[in-house]
Order: sequence, then C-alpha cells, then structure tokens
Amino acid sequence: MADNGNLVTITDDNFEDEIEQYDGLAMVDFWAEWCGPCRMIAPLVSELADDFAGKVRVGKLDVDVNMSTSMRFGVRSIPSILFFKDGQHVDTVIGAVPKTQLQQKIEQHL
Repeated sequence: MADNGNLVTITDDNFEDEIEQYDGLAMVDFWAEWCGPCRMIAPLVSELADDFAGKVRVGKLDVDVNMSTSMRFGVRSIPSILFFKDGQHVDTVIGAVPKTQLQQKIEQHL
C-alpha cells in the first residue's frame, strides 16, 4: 500500500521495529481496503508523509491483515490515526478528518 517513498507499510511483524523502536514522532493510519472513509483520507496521509519527510515516520497498517496490532491498541473504528512519540502511543484521531487537523496533531507532538 505504500504509494510513495515516505510512506511505510506497517504490519504485525514489523510494528516493533518501525514504530516502537523509532526515535521521534510516528503516525500510523489504521485502515482497510473496503473502508470508504479510509480511501478518502489516504491521499492526505500520503501528502503528510511527503510534507513531514525526515521529521515524522508515516505508516499505514491494514487492519484486516494485521489484527493483533489493531486489537492491541483497541482500534475498533477506522480510519484511526495513532500517534507514537519515541515508541509510546500518545494520541489518536478517529474518522476521516481534514488534513489540517492531522497537521495540528503532528505539530503538537513534534
């Protein structure tokens, strides 16, 4: 699903390496192929990956394929955007929200 070089595909297998061991801010989009609102915000997530390249790790995790990570963080509604600072879950945004709202969350935690 990673559609550009700044967007990382996150899985149950690589979550620890890519997110929990990452020093700095990471943003993970929990999504599914069948989810309309997920498809609506996908371009925004991709743009933010470009906008904050080198400052924020941005990833996408398919909840249908990676159920253990989704369950671990209590993701019941998608899209859910989870923010991690130095590997610790610090914030969550649920639903298809405007890009500006996600930008504000990034800037709040940088």
